[in-house]
Amino acid sequence: MSGPAVSEARETSGATTGLLLSYVRQHGGDDAVAEVLRRAGVPFSAAELELPSHWTSYDTRIKLFTAASKVLGDPQTMFRVGREALGLGLTPALVLLIRAMGSPRQVYRQLPRAVAKFSTTSTMRVLESGATHATLSYRLHEGYRHSRLDCEYAQGLIGMVPTVFGLPQAQLVHMECESDGHPACVYHLTWERRRRLGGRRRTDDDVPELLALREQLRILQSAAADLVASEDVETVLQRIIEKAAEAVLAPGWVLAVADPAGGPALVHGAGLPQHQVDSLAATLLAGADPGPNVVAVDVASARRVHGRLATVYRPGEGGLQHERQMLAAYAGYAAAALDLLMALESSRQEADRAGTLLTLAHELAGATDADDVCTVVVEALPRVVGCDSAAVLLWDPAEGCLRTAAHVDPVPEHQEIMYGTPLHAEDVPELVGMLTDREPRFLRPESSSPVLEKLLTALQLTDVVAVPVVAGRTFLGVATASWPAGRAPEVLAGDVLQRLHGVGDQAATALQRARLLETVRHQATHDALTGLPNRVLFLERLGEALATTPADQHVGVLFCDLDRFKAVNDSLGHAAGDELLRQVAARLRAAIRPGDLVGRLSGDEFAVLLPVLTRPEDADRVVARVLGCFDEPFRLEGTGVAVGTSVGVAVHGGGSGSADALLRASDADMYRHKHAGRDGHGAAGA
Repeated sequence: MSGPAVSEARETSGATTGLLLSYVRQHGGDDAVAEVLRRAGVPFSAAELELPSHWTSYDTRIKLFTAASKVLGDPQTMFRVGREALGLGLTPALVLLIRAMGSPRQVYRQLPRAVAKFSTTSTMRVLESGATHATLSYRLHEGYRHSRLDCEYAQGLIGMVPTVFGLPQAQLVHMECESDGHPACVYHLTWERRRRLGGRRRTDDDVPELLALREQLRILQSAAADLVASEDVETVLQRIIEKAAEAVLAPGWVLAVADPAGGPALVHGAGLPQHQVDSLAATLLAGADPGPNVVAVDVASARRVHGRLATVYRPGEGGLQHERQMLAAYAGYAAAALDLLMALESSRQEADRAGTLLTLAHELAGATDADDVCTVVVEALPRVVGCDSAAVLLWDPAEGCLRTAAHVDPVPEHQEIMYGTPLHAEDVPELVGMLTDREPRFLRPESSSPVLEKLLTALQLTDVVAVPVVAGRTFLGVATASWPAGRAPEVLAGDVLQRLHGVGDQAATALQRARLLETVRHQATHDALTGLPNRVLFLERLGEALATTPADQHVGVLFCDLDRFKAVNDSLGHAAGDELLRQVAARLRAAIRPGDLVGRLSGDEFAVLLPVLTRPEDADRVVARVLGCFDEPFRLEGTGVAVGTSVGVAVHGGGSGSADALLRASDADMYRHKHAGRDGHGAAGA
């Protein structure tokens, strides 16, 4: 088991000490940071304390809090550190997880679990919560002396939550403090339901989840390159934990993998006593259930299962929603790194080819979508395998066929043939066999099915090795290495196949990562309930439409606010309210024209973008269709419920315009109609 040079209880996450030092540096510079460390007398450097994976004791935490308050001369220092956490660099994965929860209310409900991300010495409980208010209690465990500084930091941090959703800080009332002899600190919080956008156009830098997404993408892209740069298994294992801990904060970690050399299992742990590390490692390697307070994922590639990686929380606690996906991404990188390390160990004398494999891994680390991954792979295959041409074909389960995603060939005409020839399972028995047994195929024209024979002949190929690209049990596609007559090695089933398999495994890991990143991007720009674009994406699309509209054309926006939505929530419950919103979204999608866009802005507010209008009056026809969506009652819990809508319209003529201003104009028009109780809807200019 490895750990830091100085050993002390893992009770405070580096996410907390990192935020503190970032604040001190921002307000006092590096000299102030050095003075804080000197006064606190802690045995760690600033670099160590700023690592998310570095945990310290509660005593060290309070010493740092006290020293920072004195050095900066501000008794409110710790409250400000918590309040400004988002701007100080709160861990990107936590920002994305918070956003994925959908609202401040949902976040506050999850705070008792989230506290374990920062401290193991306190327990938080939700005493009561509503749409815009919550009451929380925060209690220090027995054996620790409560510090008011810790309480003030907690107040700032929990009050910051609404800012992740673009809202003002929560208002917090704190009447009972553990430092004053109360059983626990009690916090009463209230926050706004939503905020109107200001006159300034919102930029990417104003959107917390997009900033977090950028940083998370950077960490993901650097992880694989850093892992494969390691030269021995022990270094790889240690870096796996360090890298994963940057994304998934947890007080304890265990990594257990089989020894590539055939010896005893290799085990690394952090934050746990050795006997617990050994016991949990045995459980993980046996494939058994490690318990509810452990989140475990396989360190596995398509070729082998190396072991398992686990985060460990206190009994009764566990990871937050969606963290398993992020942890699995790092475990995938770890498996790819271990695979690559084994390949390098067995082929040290082939320095040229090993260098190419490392270059491939670096390039795959920078590929963020499936097309990029496939292009990188096919460009590397001729150098890695020694083939003349190569291709990656991706499986389309909806159509039941393989389609060429990337192809390299010295004959340009062959590109058109490959991209224009989908391989349907019903026509290609070899594909059916590969889908069934996940085994490679060695193809020659004379022994292939008619469709493949025709394709290979057209491509002038006599020998093809095809390996499945598989992630777990999921068939992603096929990677091929090919040769024309007289060019293929004598033996394809040995070294050539092994190299092609290795590249295919890396491709599978990279494709998995690309899918994960696409999921993260989608979560950041779409409403989780309806799947519609959220306010951020809607404004982005509106801005693009305004920037590209010809002088003789117009852009329109409809702003829709549901009538009686609160009554549905109050009478039938929030589940019925959610179902109503989904049905409204479906009806609006069906009512708009091709090329129009529906978005959910917040709550029961929807908007429709009309990017091409010949005349302002053309918007009224779309308004009529939108209003017609609400003629029929909605079926909620078996009952027909009549719900109406108020619609505001704003139209902008050709030339530059502001997305914020146009959306506000439609909002204002909607409120005029709602308060006037009218059915007519004219087009307001903007």
